[in-house]
Amino acid sequence: MTKPVLDLSGIHKSFPGVKALTDVSLRLFPGEVHALMGQNGAGKSTLIKVLTGLYQPDAGTITLDGNPIAPKRTEDAQDLGIRTVYQEVNLCPNLSVAENICAGRFPRKSWLGGGRIDWAAVHTEARRVLAQMDLDIDVTAPLSRYSLSVQQMVAIARALRISARVLILDEPTSSLDDAAVQRLFTVLRRLRDQGLAILFVTHFLDQTYALADRITVMRNGETEGEYLAADLSRLALVNKMVGAPPDQQPTRLDSRAPETGAPVLKAVGLGRRGALQPLDMELKRGEVLGLAGLLGSGRTEAARLLFGADTADEGHVETEGRSGRWHSPREAIAAGIAFCSEDRKHEGAILDLSVRENILLALQARSGLRLCMSREQQQALADDYIKRLGIKTASADTPIGQLSGGNQQKALLARWLATEPAVLILDEPTRGIDVRAKEDLMDAVRALAHKEDGTGMSILFISSELPEVLHCSDRVLVLRDRRAAGEYRRGELDERSVLEVIAAEPAA
Repeated sequence: MTKPVLDLSGIHKSFPGVKALTDVSLRLFPGEVHALMGQNGAGKSTLIKVLTGLYQPDAGTITLDGNPIAPKRTEDAQDLGIRTVYQEVNLCPNLSVAENICAGRFPRKSWLGGGRIDWAAVHTEARRVLAQMDLDIDVTAPLSRYSLSVQQMVAIARALRISARVLILDEPTSSLDDAAVQRLFTVLRRLRDQGLAILFVTHFLDQTYALADRITVMRNGETEGEYLAADLSRLALVNKMVGAPPDQQPTRLDSRAPETGAPVLKAVGLGRRGALQPLDMELKRGEVLGLAGLLGSGRTEAARLLFGADTADEGHVETEGRSGRWHSPREAIAAGIAFCSEDRKHEGAILDLSVRENILLALQARSGLRLCMSREQQQALADDYIKRLGIKTASADTPIGQLSGGNQQKALLARWLATEPAVLILDEPTRGIDVRAKEDLMDAVRALAHKEDGTGMSILFISSELPEVLHCSDRVLVLRDRRAAGEYRRGELDERSVLEVIAAEPAA
């Protein structure tokens, strides 16, 4: 075995009231893809921030090629050849694609040319890097013109442009479709074969076994173990992540669809040019309706129209006592509709505010100045939802930006539950969270809808993970090419049949 290019040993890191890392170790070898696995709150994000200089460890050592290093800033880590791409895109949407790729390291003309930026070279360099990923786009166009998946690919291209010894990818595929994932994997395998050490942080088991040579599992801020991927079964990996006995399996709900009530939400010919073809949809009381389809099929676009985040060009929405097109989310909230967006960073959590303040935001928006709650009442409400949803936080006053992605998602769910909505729209609620947290959230979704007294919530559940849609939903509406392709009752579809519906030729 060759020596590791990067070796972390005995890493400890604490924050006020929270012990984030305890005696953590990690070895990255040249020419390998190393997967880092663990539940939300396991310490993966904190470990990456220690490695990249955002945090300084309380104890432990980091060596690069056998030499001790102690990066104090991200620039220090980059100068050492450690490059990172995070789960949520951190680029400048107002700048061009080429400017985002080359920012901070622009090619410049000779001093005879005044040392000015060589824009022709900038554009050529951007096209060269994107060509490695089989991505052909206009590099002079603003980044904001492109979808979130393309923006994620641009972020990865930016990291690949500079020579690196270690490449850290934190959930890089969360916004990519299957074709983009395969293009990325092709690039990563090429870089691996060139001797690069790649740390791949993901929650997708399929991607882990498709790409990783070695796996390190973290649990509760500690290193559970390091394994060769070929020697670790999927069931064993999940059990090590959650700390469950090998023979313990997640609880599954009855496959039969429960009885539902009268319709509480209807979309009649609802559409928007360039986003969604006219859609008819009905959601009943106490029902979970799943939206299935590939990236770009119109799932999120439908959710945004139902919530008034985008304005429909045609059709209307009907709820109990109201009918029309929503021109703002305020109108939808007044009609009893709640929406958890897939983009929790820009459309969900206010990262500088506390968990308590984030939970109260939707209630405040609905009630306006009429909301008069004492600090004690606010605290009690927040503490209640923190306990009910199992949000891991030092206190309700902890800034939500300090929580893991999964716990941020739970806090946003608490925000909308506090408004007691008639309809709850969940767009990719399990994105970026671990296996057990996904199971807990899906069980919670069904429990909210299926109350024995008939007062259950109506839930629209959107996910790119077909097993999640099939497990949660009482009915499934399949979308294809921004239009409805079929509607099915619980138990009428499996993963293969959904894919067949999606891949079928459109009817004449």
